Parts: sequence; structure tokens; C-alpha cells
Amino acid sequence: MAGQVTDPGGVDHASGGVPGGGYRSVRQHTLKASVSVTGAGLMLGQSATVVIEPAPPGHGIIIERIDLDPPVRIPALVEHAVDRARRTTLQNGSGVVETVEHCLSALSGLGIDNALLRIDGPELPLGDGSACPYTRPIMEVGIVEQDADRRLFKVHEPIVIEEDGAVLAAFPCDQRQMQLLYELDYGSNADRIGRQAFGFTLGRDDYLNEVASARTFSLHEEAQALWDQGMCRHLSPSEVLVIGEDGPIDNAYRFLDEPSRHKVLDMIGDLYLIGGEIQGRFVASRSGHALNRTMCRRIIEQNRTQAEVEEPVERPVMDIRTIQRIMPHRYPMLLVDRVLTLDGERRAVGVKNVSINEPFFEGHYPGSPIMPGVLIVEAMAQLGGLLLSQKLEHTGKIAVLLSLDRVKLRHPVTPGDQMMLEVETIRASSRTASIRGQATVGGVLAAEANIRFMMIDSDQESH
Repeated sequence: MAGQVTDPGGVDHASGGVPGGGYRSVRQHTLKASVSVTGAGLMLGQSATVVIEPAPPGHGIIIERIDLDPPVRIPALVEHAVDRARRTTLQNGSGVVETVEHCLSALSGLGIDNALLRIDGPELPLGDGSACPYTRPIMEVGIVEQDADRRLFKVHEPIVIEEDGAVLAAFPCDQRQMQLLYELDYGSNADRIGRQAFGFTLGRDDYLNEVASARTFSLHEEAQALWDQGMCRHLSPSEVLVIGEDGPIDNAYRFLDEPSRHKVLDMIGDLYLIGGEIQGRFVASRSGHALNRTMCRRIIEQNRTQAEVEEPVERPVMDIRTIQRIMPHRYPMLLVDRVLTLDGERRAVGVKNVSINEPFFEGHYPGSPIMPGVLIVEAMAQLGGLLLSQKLEHTGKIAVLLSLDRVKLRHPVTPGDQMMLEVETIRASSRTASIRGQATVGGVLAAEANIRFMMIDSDQESH
């Protein structure tokens, strides 16, 4: 078993203000120039090239499958994550991108908030199985600070997730840091991978030196099982970290605790699917990608609930009179009572107070009144129209519903409920726009949808 190697990433880490060297600004960042990475993916073995391009503030991390016709863009957010064994996969409609965690870890570790990743295949390149194939070219071109603050998610109350002997827990933290502690325990295979733990603080410690070069690993029988399933057949033990009875096969450890370091690398990448920076302490034991994604969802829900508690409902950004000046809708089709929050052109939070006097309850359904799902979606669309009205080039225009995608109705809305609406802009041009919306009741998700609009002049309105 080998000791540590020196700088497998090939980067000068005496960086001072370099984000990967421990510096963490509250401002957003992007790359100074485009970089590209080419290689085969881990599972599928198909060669692909990904070009990582700078992006404006508020853009987020978006992956675009340019080999599809038409190209499909997939925001790197947990709501687009799908279940896959031993990896993190994102999907939007027909577009799927496999094994995104190493690249996302690199972007998170370097503090990059905004980037467009254009890829011509179904899986991100593996390289040596670490984050170095991505950190190395990014550090070569450099990173630039942008004129916007980072989006911050805080762990407000303890969260503990347990599943099949694996545990992932999150706790509040007073400092603006993400503290991570991973305990690796392979049980009966401890003779091959000894019990080990690794702690790391993103925002204080050196990601490039301590985490980025830790490679993905598997036991020999795990690798064989994947081989038998037709996966990873393009790889040999000398190219990846396969651990046999006597340690790595045709290979050597870069760190004595390289497996636990890689687990932290994966956590950093998976937790970046939350869509911003996280302030909290995380303790993990035997956990993996699935629990990481579940934790993202739990923190998002906790922050949403906290915002609802803290938001002064009696001081709306838009009251009903302001809404009526912007929207053409009137009773009984005006379904937003007030707007509580407007984050520029990016995000809005609104309220619909559901009364038994709503006309649709008379027939939907007598004796068991439930708000029609189509009207819940309409309420989200109306709040989206109010958000899009804040964009200067949309002045004098109306957002007309064009299409719906990923619509899910999850919880009934009944008389007496206060329905909280939240929408975020996915993209917006002078002619079309797309938003992501969701409705909650008492902190419980009631509905969600992606909504696309056509922007028309108000004197051309046709509905």
C-alpha cells in the first residue's frame, strides 16, 4: 500500500485567493474562458467531449446534450436526478447525462456557480476517476468573480437519513462553510479496505490538494459484476482503482485513505445539485449517491419552510391592486392574491388563499371539494407571468402559456388552505420564456411543473 503522491492534479496550490485553495467568496464565479475535456465515460465507455463555457450570473450549472436533435438542456439540479446504481445521472425529457458527480465536485470545489457544459455524448468523461480532469484545465484558464451573490442554503435543524445500515446526517453550522466527515466501513471486507474516516471543510481546506485527485474505486467482485452487466468493459485495473485481496490491482493508492476521500469528493458533487452553496455540518457512514440526493431535497424543503415562516406576509411586494395592473385576468380566473418575494427576474414567491367560495368547488367535487390540478398549475403560471414582467424587454407584454412539462400533482388543495407558490426562471428571451414552478400547502409539495410561455404584446392578447 503506497503513501501519498505529490500533486497528482498538476496545479500550483499555493494560491492564496484561488477558490480551490481555501478561499471562499460570497460572490458568484465563472470560468475566464472555455475549456474542454475528452474521454470515455465510466459506465457506458462511449467517448465524448464536454466543453465547459463561462456563463452569466444567475445562470447556474446547465448541461446541454448537443448530439441530440434538437439539443436538450438539463439543469444540474436534484429535481432532474434519476435513480442509477453507483453514479449520479441527470435527465430532462429525452436528454440524459450519466456520471456527473466528479465534474460537479470540481465546479463546487472551485466555487464555480455558473457554467454551460456542452457535451456530444451520454456520459461525462471519466479520465482517471477523480475530479482532476476538470480542475486542471479550469485552473489553467482561471476563474472570475461576478457581480452577484451566491445562493446560500442553510441547515437550520438537524436532518438524519438512514437506509439499509447507511446514515447521512446534517447539522447547523455557525460559519459559512460546508463541513464533511465520512466514515468508510466495508464490514467483512475490512481486511481489504480498512475502516477509515476523512474530514474536510469546503470553504476553508484545500480542495485541490486534499480531495480532487482521489479516484473512484471498487472491490474486485463489484467491478466483475459491472463487467458481467456489460459496463466498464473498456477499463482495466491499471486505469481505475480496483481493490483485490492484496490491495489495488496493477495500481497504487494516492492516499492511504483514498477511498474515504473519494466519498467526500462524491458528496461535494452530489450536494451541489441543491443549486447553490450549503452552510452546514455533514456526517456520513456507509452512505452513497442516493442518500446525498435525498439530503439535497430535505435541505431544500427545510429552507423553503423557513422562508415561509420568516416572510412577513402582511408586507407583500405586490398586493392585489398591483397584480391587477399587470395581469389581464379577473375573477374567477385571477389565482394569485399577493406576491411576497421578487428576486429580480430570477425568482418569485406568491400566495393563493383558497376559499370555499371559489366557484370551481361547486362541481369539483360536491361533498369533497378539491381544487382542480389544472388551476393549481394555472396559479403557478400566473405567478410566472408576474415574474417575467420584471424583465425590461418584456415591458408591455403578456406571458401566454405555450406548453407544460414534468407536471406532477402530489397533494390535494382544499378549502381553507393557503397555497404558497414559487417560480424560478429557467431561461427568458424577448419572445419566449420558461419557468419552473411549485405549489406547497403547509410545507407539503402539492404540485410542480415546468412551464413555457410565448411573450406577446398586450394588445395582441388572444385569450
